Amino acid sequence: MTFRALMGMIREKTMELSDLIAYAKEKYGIVEERGYQSFPNCSVLSHPRSRTWIAFLMRQWDMETGTEIERCDIRCGMRPIDKLGKTYLSPPIRMRGADWIGVALDKGAESDVVFKLLDEAVVYSEPRGVTTGGKWTYSPNRAAARGESRGYTVVIDEASSKWDVIYEDVPLPFLNSSYRPANEVPERIREMRRMIRYAGRETMSVKARNFRRQAVFMQDFEDDFPWPGSKLDCYYATYRDLTINQLRGYFTWRAAIRRGEYQPIPAQAALIYVYELFNGIGASSPEERLRKLKEFEAGYLDSGVGERYMRSMLRRSMMEFAIVRNLPLETVRQYADPDMLARDEALQALRRPSEHSDEEVFCGLCHFAKKKLTASPVLTVDGDRGRHLFCEIWRMAALKCRLKDQTLFRSCFGRQKSYSWFPLSSVVYDWGGKPMDMDYSISECRSYHCRNGEWEANCYENYEYDKDRFLSLIHAADLRLRRYLKTGRYLRDSENDAWALLYIDEVIREDERLVAEASRQKITVDLSGLDQIRKDAIATRNSLLTEEERAEMETSGDTAEDVTGREFVATVTDAPSMPDYPDIPLDATQIQILQTLLRGEPIRDIIKKNRLMPSMVADAVNEAMFDKIGDTVLSCEDDMLSIVGDYRDDLAQLLGEKRS
Repeated sequence: MTFRALMGMIREKTMELSDLIAYAKEKYGIVEERGYQSFPNCSVLSHPRSRTWIAFLMRQWDMETGTEIERCDIRCGMRPIDKLGKTYLSPPIRMRGADWIGVALDKGAESDVVFKLLDEAVVYSEPRGVTTGGKWTYSPNRAAARGESRGYTVVIDEASSKWDVIYEDVPLPFLNSSYRPANEVPERIREMRRMIRYAGRETMSVKARNFRRQAVFMQDFEDDFPWPGSKLDCYYATYRDLTINQLRGYFTWRAAIRRGEYQPIPAQAALIYVYELFNGIGASSPEERLRKLKEFEAGYLDSGVGERYMRSMLRRSMMEFAIVRNLPLETVRQYADPDMLARDEALQALRRPSEHSDEEVFCGLCHFAKKKLTASPVLTVDGDRGRHLFCEIWRMAALKCRLKDQTLFRSCFGRQKSYSWFPLSSVVYDWGGKPMDMDYSISECRSYHCRNGEWEANCYENYEYDKDRFLSLIHAADLRLRRYLKTGRYLRDSENDAWALLYIDEVIREDERLVAEASRQKITVDLSGLDQIRKDAIATRNSLLTEEERAEMETSGDTAEDVTGREFVATVTDAPSMPDYPDIPLDATQIQILQTLLRGEPIRDIIKKNRLMPSMVADAVNEAMFDKIGDTVLSCEDDMLSIVGDYRDDLAQLLGEKRS
């Protein structure tokens, strides 16, 4: 399809990001770049030579309309937006700076206007020159101003869109303070700058290949020239983006870094040292590269010299490097994002909760519920029991719950899917050819695979989580357990939580059964000891009998054993019998007192007959019933016992009594 035919098709329909991407590729050979983890659902268009971003493309799903909203920021220079008179143009949406313009494609954006802005962006970001017709020239004046001894001309073939560079020596009539005479420029730097090879437009792989070739040539070079103090505004900067003075300053700075001396330098220049290490410059084995990158992080970033974004980029790239070089899992986990690892461990425990301990499952629940769970009074009243009940509720719901033919886990966290993965996209890295096929697993919930040079990550993605469903279960469980354990600070019922109550109540019923079974009094009577007790009682009684009592026993024909036996049986028979209340941890007298109070009858005679103290009775009953009721049930004031009003119904139900 010709370029003109492509433009004709675009004009016939609504402007979309795909149209802008097609236009950039057809006219300039610019390819959309994805894989920036800091910008999910976003991509960029970079200048083919300077590699600076000229367009930032954004996509966002609108839940209300069920459509995808498309926006973009274009770096086309200082333009007064109000004078353009277009409603779809605005200040930049995501990027910063007066040279960016925001474009809302869903507000009737005109393709001709947007394409023209992109054309201006290409010209605006040209490195060290401007495009005029089919020829782009780096003038001698600019070469002299930047301290360079050679200019060059870029010749563009408009038919094939290919370009080539012609170097030429130029006079240097215009000098400034930053210029260094030609005889002071090290010959090694001159040779290094002549090593760049072009093959049409410079892709990222070509840029990396050129950089590594130069880096190998300059790996032992040192200089003695301070950084000129100028800024370096260029993404993915390499040697070719630095002036002569900046190059000399960089190699001087690098020599100091290798001696352990960390000095300030622009972040983009410092990253060149990082790119060198990733490509094996100054370090041989993969392990040594990572070790020196870690030393750079400790010496440069930890000292506060670098910029904040560098640490996350460095750590992410180190983890990706360890994976693609198939290093041990311990090494990969050392550089992986701790939040990512914690999230994967939580998902692993929640996906198969029956195979994990309470501690692992509860940590998984806390990872996604955060303060909604850890602040619950259920954990302060009885921490171990509360944690166990929360875990059992998740296990029960995960096993039995089905929502739209999905398990609870899948409903809350989606499926484990494969996504395109772009390792080391944040650094200039020469792969040296197509990577070999491989599989690398970090955990059951995260793995990486390479097939035919294409990488994929298999994992759970945040944007598929249904946090509302998960938090609904946590809220319902917290509500029920607070009431069950009588913690106070009760929560309100919610209609949205009704689906979860079935599984929560089943766990509570099972817990009640286990508690009741554990609280049953188990009395073991050693019958072999009764005979000895009886003999001892007879001996004691015989020693206390008078002569008259002995004579009376002989006249009646009873022996001391018969009399003692009858009295012993009478004593046991006259004792209050224990009612059949196996679930209540009270003795017969305590149960009799509670039953009498429930009927509204006086208990003075019971207290007196059994020689009891009311305060001690109250303490014993409250202690015994705390596990059953969870609070004080019997109060004692002025030696008068009374049942706490809130628990009369509970006690009446347990003892089978009616309230008076």
